[in-house]
Amino acid sequence: MPISITTEEILETIRMVEAENLDIRTITMGISLRDCSHPDIKVTSQKIYDKVTRKAENLVKVGQSIEGEYGIPIINKRISVTPISIVAEACESDNYLEIALSLDKAAREVGVNFIGGFSALVHKGMTKGDEKLIYSIPYSLAQTERVCSSVNVATTKAGINMDAVKIMGEIIKETAELTRKQDGLGCAKLVIFCNVPEDNPFMAGAFHGVGEPEAVINVGVSGPGVVLNVVKKNPDSTFGVLASKIKQTAFKITRMGELVGKEAAKRLGIPFGIVDLSLAPTPAIGDSVADILEAMGLEKCGTHGTTAALAMLNDAVKKGGAMASSYVGGLSGAFIPVSEDAGMIRAVEAGALDINKLEAMTCVCSVGLDMIAVPGDTSAATISAIIADEAAIGMINKKTTAVRIIPVPGKKVGEMVVFGGLLGQAPIMPVNQFSSDKFIKRGGRIPAPIHALNN
Repeated sequence: MPISITTEEILETIRMVEAENLDIRTITMGISLRDCSHPDIKVTSQKIYDKVTRKAENLVKVGQSIEGEYGIPIINKRISVTPISIVAEACESDNYLEIALSLDKAAREVGVNFIGGFSALVHKGMTKGDEKLIYSIPYSLAQTERVCSSVNVATTKAGINMDAVKIMGEIIKETAELTRKQDGLGCAKLVIFCNVPEDNPFMAGAFHGVGEPEAVINVGVSGPGVVLNVVKKNPDSTFGVLASKIKQTAFKITRMGELVGKEAAKRLGIPFGIVDLSLAPTPAIGDSVADILEAMGLEKCGTHGTTAALAMLNDAVKKGGAMASSYVGGLSGAFIPVSEDAGMIRAVEAGALDINKLEAMTCVCSVGLDMIAVPGDTSAATISAIIADEAAIGMINKKTTAVRIIPVPGKKVGEMVVFGGLLGQAPIMPVNQFSSDKFIKRGGRIPAPIHALNN
């Protein structure tokens, strides 16, 4: 059934686009590669290249045409694929670098900026294919430009795979070292998850889940500037009134996203999946989640009250989206990536925001510790322990949490690292100097919480 859009809504959307940074952050085409498996990795790689370029041949062109016709910016056109650890399991090869290179070539050919799915799901254990994939990550991210990787190490049902957590700390360190000349940029394309969603359109964590169709269009909408404007217009409202205003705004944004997503799916001849309404900030002025929290009355993001403000914001966004569409999915809420949010950067520089406070905020936001830059000499065990903490928050709270952390080679606390574009820049943040080595070396699996037994 088509969405009915009024003239008033159209004019309001135009105002949001022109004055408040409203945009479609990404149209992501999910593609199943399960029929590309073959014992010969060269054959697998070629089949993957052929299928991705065939399915996504018109993705960018369709996105650009919708952008021009509707006047709504579509910032990124992207692709997610079946986790490569599954697709490549049959390959008689020691590593999957050749597949990563093939994915990168396909992404470049069709004109998308990122392709996600160099991924593995290892929350309860690792197959040989999972191990090969994980140990291929550092070289694959170092030798490709557009490939993104993710590894799911925990779920509420399975608990936390601490063997995988330990390995991922080491993988992150190796990836940083191999991309030293780019200040560890490879780590910005690697996410470690708990309770990963299989329909998330946002990079670097997107992949095409095993329960998804042959191909699908998922849309990610972002409007921090629109919500900031609402908060500024209601400086003295109670939280109940303010929450209602944010819900109404999220409702309008979600309807716009679903309209664009369904139109893209129709033109491409594939099903529409979900709209992910996530307040995903950018380094641009006026496009900051931290600014929203400060507009609620906090002097600086990170001060006492920040977690409560973020909880209210996240909940209101989800409720508004759920009212607008029956197909809200992915993450949908508020992101707090430090390097990609100008307000967050200012808060870190002012000393108001540190990793401990960010960890507390991840209990109520959509993802977790995102785009955090730490000193290059941070140990692999410390990084693993940070991942374990975030996984525990996700496991206990039945929510998605993640870590995208960058130990910047040669950089120390207080220095700044510049990644450019949507990845922005990040101040190097201190980590706790006490050791977690013995804790991480225990290995095994942290059991699932009692509320996992809910059948």
